[in-house]
Amino acid sequence: MAKKIIQNPRGTRDILPEEQRYFDFIYAVADAESRRSGFDKIETPIIEDASLFERGVGKDTDIVEKEMYTFKDKSGNVLALRPEGTASVVRSYIQNGMQNLPKPLKFFYYGPMFRYGRPQAGRYRQFYHFGVEIIGDKKPINDLLAMSLMWRICSNIGLTDISLQINSIGCPNCRPKYKKQLLEYIKESNKNICKDCQRRAKKNPLRVLDCKEASCQNTIEGAPVTLNSLCKDCHDHFRELLEYLDELEIGYELNPKLVRGLDYYTKTVFEIWTKSDGGQNSLGGGGRYDGLIELLGGKPTPAVGFSLGVDRIVDLLKNQKIEIPATSEKADVFVAQLGDVAKKKCIRLMHDLHMEGVGAEGCIEKKGISDQLKMANKLGVPITLLIGQKEAFDNTVIIKDMQSGNQEIYPREKVVREIKKRLNSAGD
Repeated sequence: MAKKIIQNPRGTRDILPEEQRYFDFIYAVADAESRRSGFDKIETPIIEDASLFERGVGKDTDIVEKEMYTFKDKSGNVLALRPEGTASVVRSYIQNGMQNLPKPLKFFYYGPMFRYGRPQAGRYRQFYHFGVEIIGDKKPINDLLAMSLMWRICSNIGLTDISLQINSIGCPNCRPKYKKQLLEYIKESNKNICKDCQRRAKKNPLRVLDCKEASCQNTIEGAPVTLNSLCKDCHDHFRELLEYLDELEIGYELNPKLVRGLDYYTKTVFEIWTKSDGGQNSLGGGGRYDGLIELLGGKPTPAVGFSLGVDRIVDLLKNQKIEIPATSEKADVFVAQLGDVAKKKCIRLMHDLHMEGVGAEGCIEKKGISDQLKMANKLGVPITLLIGQKEAFDNTVIIKDMQSGNQEIYPREKVVREIKKRLNSAGD
């Protein structure tokens, strides 16, 4: 009886080499743009204490209540696979004494996140985020810095027809007034909202505005808007931010229904949308979270950040047939051989080339020179190095220019230096 083939868990996938180049490209663009803007990379564990997200993200959010992967380790500790990155960065900031460093601190990170949900197109249980956090400054210029960085990353990746959605959801001073207005409105419309929203309304009525169920859309459309209930501080903060966006000529849309799905957000919230398949799809977003650090045990510290859904962007690049640059980490030289002695010489030659930073590839197991040259042509290398039995005994190497077809014989000890010289000249 044939053994059952073990497959990857539902909602996860293998990212094969052909698709990996999209991920590498997105990470490279995001990494370069972040570093140019003064951000430093930070990396946190994939597993965290589950209470970090219960306190930080919110016990009653869908992420913690329905989607978070939790388990007990052998010591009985309740751990969680991280469902998002902000709470982890804040935990690291507090734990590692970064509160005493000059502000603002600017971090970026990328890696896998985990949420249990119904798998569907573009939505996985293990998914990938690129995120940014700016910690320690309450001024709206930092909101702008986050938004403009997110905009530049998406633009430089090659995405078009994108829009910045923006709203302010107020602060602990003015939000209670708005929540009261919204709750009164929801009670009047209670029969027209889904069961999840009826439950949400009792705990955090703002989350009703984030519902995607068709049955709730008409009700949400007529709901009061947060912008009409802002206190002076929140109003002035938002007005100044919009003035900055106008100065940069970044197109934005005021979206009074935008609230985001996490409890820690205050004041500014934003998302970047793209038109795809006839509808609006969010590629990522973020906002200000001025109370989160204090909530997790640190000193009161303002902060703002965002994350981008890398899987969604990869799917968009492929669906829209957006060309991405070929990777530069490819072979510059192909090493071909004929005979057992030549094979050993080739192995050493490739090693020496690699040690000098030259991309070299060869197919040591192939015996025929013609088959090896076909492979060199397929790789598109400019130079092929050939070692046959005669060259192996003479300690020489044939350097073949793949474009002109010219061949020259060089002493083995001079080959690596000559190859580097030719490649450098070609790059000038």
